[in-house]
Amino acid sequence: MPELPEVETTRRRLRPLVLGRILFQVVHQDPVRYRHTERAEGRRVEEVQRRGKFLLLSLSGGLEMVLHLGMTGGFRLEETPHTRARFLLEGGALYFHDPRRFGRIWVVERGDYREIPLLSRLGPEPLSPEFSFVPFSQALRESRKPLKALLLEQRLAAGVGNIYADEALFRAGLSPFRRGKEVGEEEARRLFRALREVLSEAVALGGSTLSDRTYQQPDGLPGGYQERHAVYGRAGLPCLGAATPWKGGW
Repeated sequence: MPELPEVETTRRRLRPLVLGRILFQVVHQDPVRYRHTERAEGRRVEEVQRRGKFLLLSLSGGLEMVLHLGMTGGFRLEETPHTRARFLLEGGALYFHDPRRFGRIWVVERGDYREIPLLSRLGPEPLSPEFSFVPFSQALRESRKPLKALLLEQRLAAGVGNIYADEALFRAGLSPFRRGKEVGEEEARRLFRALREVLSEAVALGGSTLSDRTYQQPDGLPGGYQERHAVYGRAGLPCLGAATPWKGGW
């Protein structure tokens, strides 16, 4: 599933293609997955933002288009055999490509996320100034859940999934099976720092394109961070690089 770096890369590539343009129509045949898209017709795209793994397109008239890429969703400049929705814009078209059909689109009143409850429950953005060590450390100490499960919940840090949870935990020298309440202050600080480092590096390299190549940038280019994966997808292989040793093993 595309995570924060992949969705942020998509946002950055998408923004100059749609910003300020009128969205004439979203053409699709799946009103269950792509909800209320007719409300976007004739609206101008005023901004393209991201929250966790969601893309947020601010539309004129106080509306907002919320997109979740699911497992395999992404935008393309040309139609593909797996095009699920066509965005007809002033000056051209974009195509939502989604082989496994888990992607979702909603058009809502701006900020009204009653149909998308996860969006209202997201924690802080880990690359933003709002991501602070003290509440992060406190949330760890108050939980009996394993560290990886805590990261995947999206409340400690929005947008982290399997790839970057694994990479950050390895860099911090912490087992994914350690419980939050077992983590000391210095270990929590290492994890806090590792999350920011790993995500920043992945964004700079355009995210991770895995062997199935389902994630690509809109222009078809792959990400580059997969070349730096130290542990993700390396079952049975040695880890790459060095990590701070932890006590108790995996």
